[in-house]
Amino acid sequence: MATIEILGVPHAYELTAPTSFPHALVFIHGWLNSRGYWQPVISRLSVDLQCLSYDLRGFGESQSEAKTDFNWAQNSLSLISTNCDSVDYALNSLYTPSAYAQDLAALLEQMNITSAWLIGHSLGGTIALWGAAQLPECVKGVICINAGGGIYLKEAFEQFRSAGQKFLQIRPRWLSQVPLIDLLFTRASVARPLDRYWARQRVIDFVVADPEAALLTLLDSTTEEEINRLPQLVSQLQQPVYFLTGTDDKVMEPKYVRHLASFHSLFHYIGDNVIEIPNCGHLAMLEQPDAVANHIRSIVGR
Repeated sequence: MATIEILGVPHAYELTAPTSFPHALVFIHGWLNSRGYWQPVISRLSVDLQCLSYDLRGFGESQSEAKTDFNWAQNSLSLISTNCDSVDYALNSLYTPSAYAQDLAALLEQMNITSAWLIGHSLGGTIALWGAAQLPECVKGVICINAGGGIYLKEAFEQFRSAGQKFLQIRPRWLSQVPLIDLLFTRASVARPLDRYWARQRVIDFVVADPEAALLTLLDSTTEEEINRLPQLVSQLQQPVYFLTGTDDKVMEPKYVRHLASFHSLFHYIGDNVIEIPNCGHLAMLEQPDAVANHIRSIVGR
């Protein structure tokens, strides 16, 4: 595992060999995931496209050593959950999509990547959009996968945030040792059951995610202000932006993906910048890696 320090936090990453293609593909994972979920797609693309994947701060293996004690982590999560409305903004601001895009900018600069396509899954898609806005010279385009939104439904989001907090509070470390627990994760949020290898990885990523990062990315990315800002952000991007969505995605339904996509000029210029993948849920890169890789190759080659 290679690491690079960004703003005081070691970030785990994987970078494939350079190719003749002038732009790197930078893959950004979603909430409670890690860089490994991109490997089925990267393995199909890395022959002729250089690919960079990394763990977001607080997820996977990108965690500060000061926060590796699990008891401290559980106590921290309990405290933050109880007082989430009064969390100091200086702490809170570390986990907005915009802040994660600043991490991305620092990563690309340190790795001397000056031309890139950003490919983000779910929350990673939002981070990619922010990255494109912050790095207009470097970012040549964005591909959002299972990512959309831009409509704030107060009751629905309040229920989602509440459920998310409760979900995080019941995750003991020993959960990953429970026999057959991975079977539950083979079916969650997907159209077809995943291979148990990936289900096991989902359990691990769920358990090891830093409590602050897990909770505050959830809260910061689902505020009314943040949701309502997305359409404006997309409408101002000059780079091409495409959206891949699963026809059976129940987490981010295609209608919400299409709504956000409609604010970009490509939606009207080419008739549609949304590509639907049949028989696919919320983890397209694991469920349909061939389709995802083929669409990425087609888009960046245009």
